This record gives sequence, structure tokens and C-alpha cells, in this order.
Amino acid sequence: MATAHKVEVVREQRPGGLVAHVVFDNARRLNVVNPEAIADLLAAFDALASEPDLRVVVFSGAGERAFIGGADINHMAGMRSSEDGRAFITLVHRLCHAMRECPVPVIARIDGFALGAGLEVAAACDMRIASDRSVFGMPEVKVGVPSVVEAALLPRLIGWGRTSWMLLTGENIDAARAERWGLVEEIVPAALLDEAVGRAVHSIVEAAPQSVRAQKRLMRRWERLPLDEAVQAGIDAFAQSVTTGEHVERMTAFVNRKRS
Repeated sequence: MATAHKVEVVREQRPGGLVAHVVFDNARRLNVVNPEAIADLLAAFDALASEPDLRVVVFSGAGERAFIGGADINHMAGMRSSEDGRAFITLVHRLCHAMRECPVPVIARIDGFALGAGLEVAAACDMRIASDRSVFGMPEVKVGVPSVVEAALLPRLIGWGRTSWMLLTGENIDAARAERWGLVEEIVPAALLDEAVGRAVHSIVEAAPQSVRAQKRLMRRWERLPLDEAVQAGIDAFAQSVTTGEHVERMTAFVNRKRS
């Protein structure tokens, strides 16, 4: 039987490098994900991670109703053993981990529902830009399971109190509240969503490519390290960056512009 979903990867070659647009299409069912869909998304991100001139990835859900509307409830309702649950939720985590470990920034382009696994995927991205009609929620407790895996990122984004509200009530929040809480970086009218995402993409592509990759690696390390060690990791990253020579061209051009 043919799969109901599709993963499309559009490669856009620019003077500054490659911009990849990953679109998950299960729009007929609010872009919900099942194991087969997650496996296809994982394959897409694994392939992109090896692209040497990749600069940024934009991840979105097809259509106007959902980014990812959550995990496939039909699949989850069929789980009976702890092994079933562990296998499925580990797969969700592997997708989130692949996005976090992608060597370049990943932007979540959110239009519509970002619920459950969809919000975990969004949290795993480096930044989130959403339309004003988007809706966010972690409804797992309402269907008999806790919110897990990359839901653990939410306290870093919105604090413990707001995370508790979302996870313990299972209630959704609208785009305006999501922006006030710091869950998303920018909210725009739906008609302007691609323009807003394009501005972020442009800024990343215009920046120094090796420095952007080094910055993302360092930020991941900061999350795991105590403050003193995080500062030292930054010193090491800065010292290493000087050996690439990337700064010479960029700084020389900056100085010359100021003199002209």
C-alpha cells in the first residue's frame, strides 16, 4: 500500500551556499507522524547533514492547517507493551536529535497546529517563525501518556511554570501567547510567513559559513556544560576559528568598507 505521506526536499543553490527546504506532507491528516513518516524525515536530515555547502534548513508542514499536528493517534492507540512505547518514542527523539545535531541552523516554519510531537520537533529547531493563526500545545496527558523526549527543552525556552501549565493541563495556546512566552521568535500574518523566514535565511547565508557551524556546535555544548566549562569551550572554539582564516577575509572587507 502506498504511503499517505511525502517528504520533499528542495535544494536551493545560492551564491553563499545551499539552502534546503524540507516539507513534510500528510496534510490530509494535519501532518501527523507515524514511524514510517519519521523514518523518512530522518533519512532526509541524515542526507542533508553530509552536504558540505549546506547553510541552513527550513522545515515546514504542507498546507495551511498544521506544522505537525502530533503523532498518529491510530498508531499510538495500538501500542500495548513497554517495548512498543519505547520503540516509537525513541524514534521521535531520534528525529529531534538529528535536527539539533544538524551542522547548520534549522528553522521551523510553523503555520497552523504544532501539537505534541510537532511541538517537540519545533523545540528541537534552532529558531521558530510562525503565522499568527498557529496553535501550540502538548495534549498528551489528555490521551493517557506524559509529554516526554524533547519536551524537556521547553523549560529552557519558556520556564518551568509555563511548561508546567502546558504539560499538566494539556491546553493549547495561541500564537500571540506563544510569542509572549518566548516559545517562538517571531509571529507574522500568514501571508508574510515566507518573507519572515526568508529574512532569517538571508542573514544566515550572509554570515561566515564555518563560523555559523562552529557557533551551533558551541551552543549545543553550552547546554550540557556548567558555566565555567561553557566559557572555556567558547575560548577553545574562538581559538580554533582563527586557524580557518575565515575571519581575515571578512574583517578585512569590513575595515575596507569603513575606509571607503
